[in-house]
Amino acid sequence: MSRAVADLLDEALTGGGDPLPDGDTATSVFWLGHGTRLAGGPVTYRNHYVLVRCGRAFGAASVRAGELDPVACQDLSGLPLAELMAPGQPYPVRIAALDARLAAARPFATDPAAERVELPAGTPETRALARDAAVAGLLDVPAGARVALIGVVNPLVAAIRERGAQCLPCDLDLRRTQWDDPVSDSADEVIDAADAVVATGMTLANGTFDRIVARCGERGVPLTVYAQTGAAVARAFLGDGIAALSAEPFPFSQFSADATALYRYRTGR
Repeated sequence: MSRAVADLLDEALTGGGDPLPDGDTATSVFWLGHGTRLAGGPVTYRNHYVLVRCGRAFGAASVRAGELDPVACQDLSGLPLAELMAPGQPYPVRIAALDARLAAARPFATDPAAERVELPAGTPETRALARDAAVAGLLDVPAGARVALIGVVNPLVAAIRERGAQCLPCDLDLRRTQWDDPVSDSADEVIDAADAVVATGMTLANGTFDRIVARCGERGVPLTVYAQTGAAVARAFLGDGIAALSAEPFPFSQFSADATALYRYRTGR
């Protein structure tokens, strides 16, 4: 891989990249936490995010529980994106600000390289199944292939298996899937056993993304990223470490019962 996330941050801080049509101020910075338990499932997903709005674009990064003070996040509202991307800020804030900058400069909705996929209106279960089927649809693997899944969502485990592949789950928090499969806590372990890899955008904010991309490159296995958080940051690595991307900018599917869009990318499109 020719660059890392730190290189993108440095480029943005030194004035690189496309100009922003709506200015470079973070009009809103906020923290969001929620829990979700899909019907019939034994797992409650607990997720926390920091979000940065710049003009019409939202940037997002995942955070661990207790990592950021919600009130302190609000106090960052009104600052220039450059201040939020600076080394003195918490790393998830820097990623969210970078994500906002890249999304504002190149909106997903008007990106000619993107394939727009509409997720139907409906229940959380209906929308999660549609979202994860869209992500699994990016995989180009034969039946029986081993697919490492870094960042476990049970409907995506099911979607991978429905394509005839074997899922190798990895997560920092979950230890068993809905079907009682063991979940590894080592990304290297599942990557080394895989024919293809799917990783969440959450890896951008927890510092594991660069290692995952490098290890996939060393082994010559394709990496697909499914990103709600960090979607625009991940897009910058298409063809340079990432083979395919499902980008779902805020508001994420779990926060709406209405039809929303995600944007799929494949290298070569």
